[in-house]
Amino acid sequence: MRRHKTVPGVVFDGLNYTVLALFACFSLLPFLYVVAGSFASDAELTARPFFLIPQSFTLSGYEYILSSPPLFRSLAVSMGITLVGTLVNLAFTVTMAYPLARRELMGRNTFLNMIVFTMVFSGGLIPTYLVVKELGLIDSYWALIIPGAINAFNLIVVKNFFQELPPGLEESAKIDGCNEVAILWKIVLPLSKPVLATFALFYAVGHWNNFFSALLYINDAEKWPLQVLLRQIVMLSQGAGDMSQLDPSFIKPPEQTIKMAVIVLGTLPILLVYPFVQKYFAKGVLIGSIKG
Repeated sequence: MRRHKTVPGVVFDGLNYTVLALFACFSLLPFLYVVAGSFASDAELTARPFFLIPQSFTLSGYEYILSSPPLFRSLAVSMGITLVGTLVNLAFTVTMAYPLARRELMGRNTFLNMIVFTMVFSGGLIPTYLVVKELGLIDSYWALIIPGAINAFNLIVVKNFFQELPPGLEESAKIDGCNEVAILWKIVLPLSKPVLATFALFYAVGHWNNFFSALLYINDAEKWPLQVLLRQIVMLSQGAGDMSQLDPSFIKPPEQTIKMAVIVLGTLPILLVYPFVQKYFAKGVLIGSIKG
């Protein structure tokens, strides 16, 4: 039987919805401004501090970016790094979290303490670069994947999720003759879709937005991911003013419009992926984060 809400309950729900709607609008407005600015001219961006609909609609920013020949190659590189990197992250995280979730594992607390230690202290930029160089990973895509194969925080959350699974499931599987690998593959992973989908999104966003590692380890311009190429395009557009003195027919690209268009192009692919994992997102973030 459905319970009728009291007047204070209705007022409280209304205030909640109002506050959440305001927060949603404040969060969405900057991105809408960036999208609108990517279709506006530099003169309008300078004259109008904020707008959601451009007065002079132009595609000059996108035309300048899309006219770069390496764009689609860099897009394919970023998609490949994101896909392979996310699979590597999930494989390493799951295969390490599953044994650590077993309380009978010898030396379990020692391994957990070592993992927590890495969350507080890291080797630093120079030692990491030297390790990558000595491993021969310079100018290799693996330099963008292997050093961050496991995130310590994600590992602990996944480990906690595995601990919360009913132990009777594993015991029944062992009675049926399943070994540890079969239990992980046939029972644990199918029950872990929410947490796996959530951290797959986290890992994918990290790989997609990562450009600093590529600046350090990728010297070959033909291997640049999309984020590095877009950064290079923005830098070229900022330094293109002197070209008009050498070539009178040269038209300076719209600097501010290009920046807005770069943000849109860099964000759009992840936004298209998010709806497919959104139903797992809230459950996956909360689950496994209570127990230690």
